[in-house]
Amino acid sequence: MQHSAKFLAIVNDAKTRIRETTVKEVKNDREAGIDHVLVDTREDSEWNTSHAAGAIHLGKGIIERDIEAAIPDADRKIVLYCGGGYRSALAADALQKMGYPNVFSLAGGWRAWKAAYMPVEDE
Repeated sequence: MQHSAKFLAIVNDAKTRIRETTVKEVKNDREAGIDHVLVDTREDSEWNTSHAAGAIHLGKGIIERDIEAAIPDADRKIVLYCGGGYRSALAADALQKMGYPNVFSLAGGWRAWKAAYMPVEDE
């Protein structure tokens, strides 16, 4: 997908304040039993097609509104993903501003998840 320069500028700005994680690191956490929640921040139509196994859905448009009800423990490790890691970076920045210190954006997003043959669920 071709992104506009202004969109990329705000994503790159957010990435100066957030932490990213990789599919390999998430896989290692899962295998080690390290508690975390995987959050799909994509649009409803994207989620409904297919998503990471075990993920919950809080789209970018509503995550700030619904995060406290969905994940009341602000210290819990949260890994956000979108299609390629752009929207999730913006969401991670917003959640940190809301007091969630242990939030990460998945580098490469859904595309990286699928490329690594990680488990998925279809609706």
